[in-house]
Amino acid sequence: MPNPSFRSLLARAGLDWFIIALLSMIGLAKLWPQPGIQQGLFSLSSLATYGVSLIFFFYGLKLNFGQLREGLRNYRLHLLIHLTTFIVFPAIILPLRSLLLTPETALLWLGIFYVAALPSTVSSAVVMVSIAGGNIPAAIFNASISSLIGVFITPLWMSFLLATTQGHFDVGNIVGKLTIQVILPVVLGLLLNRPLVRLAAWLKPYLRYFDQVVILLIVYTAFCESFAHHSFEAISAGDLLWLAALMLGLFFLVFGLVNLISRWLHFNREDRITALFCGSKKSLIQGTVMATVLFPGSLGGVVLLPIMVYHALQLIMASILAQRMARQQPAKTDVIQP
Repeated sequence: MPNPSFRSLLARAGLDWFIIALLSMIGLAKLWPQPGIQQGLFSLSSLATYGVSLIFFFYGLKLNFGQLREGLRNYRLHLLIHLTTFIVFPAIILPLRSLLLTPETALLWLGIFYVAALPSTVSSAVVMVSIAGGNIPAAIFNASISSLIGVFITPLWMSFLLATTQGHFDVGNIVGKLTIQVILPVVLGLLLNRPLVRLAAWLKPYLRYFDQVVILLIVYTAFCESFAHHSFEAISAGDLLWLAALMLGLFFLVFGLVNLISRWLHFNREDRITALFCGSKKSLIQGTVMATVLFPGSLGGVVLLPIMVYHALQLIMASILAQRMARQQPAKTDVIQP
């Protein structure tokens, strides 16, 4: 185990065991893909599917109605965050299609646009807003609603892209599968919220780790399929470098745009911070969940690569920025620079 000072250094840089574990899953899938490509009722891919439904059941179970009702009042903040998440991101990426799309990078391009179409993340966005001193109830509200909206908006965006490149895309079937896998467990959790409120409170410290284990399982099985079908052979080290640069640039571009718009709308410091961190982040959980439905088989690993890169970079950059904002005195935070 690394010593405490080394762990503290990693934490300040925004790194944690989960990012290292994600990379380890890719390596394991390369070396030992057989368990991940097996099918059956109790195969790893099936267990991942069951785990996803449990994630969203517990998500509904721990939703706080009081905080959600409080969050409804700040409609300008909500509009900025959701328009940024579902409109601005795709609008930035779409014009790059002619520059990025080649026969060799077609799947990477699909994954890049997939990042742009995804909803905002929940847990890490709220954590960063809390560290920086933002509006936490509004962060919880927007991150929660974004996940539910994304079940419908993300497939619509992907249907638009895939219909122009691959012909027929059954968006109704996709939304139906996601509704069964995501929305129904959330609704069930909400219905059981009151009788199981104590259970939800007891489980809350552990649910983050359960979420991460399920994501690791999905990533492993997706990359096993891709490696087994040699889907990465056309991707070079140079492709990975420009992908990382693009994802980093995308994060800072959106972060800067949200900063400018929130200043133009005269948001107070707390709301600006919430807009910055909820509007610039993308959900790895939703990305892995939807990929199993949108991109079955060998496509999954390659398409997931951009969201994994974006996830790692957003954690690092957002952690650095949140801690810097936390050190600022309120009188010095009239201007928030990315």
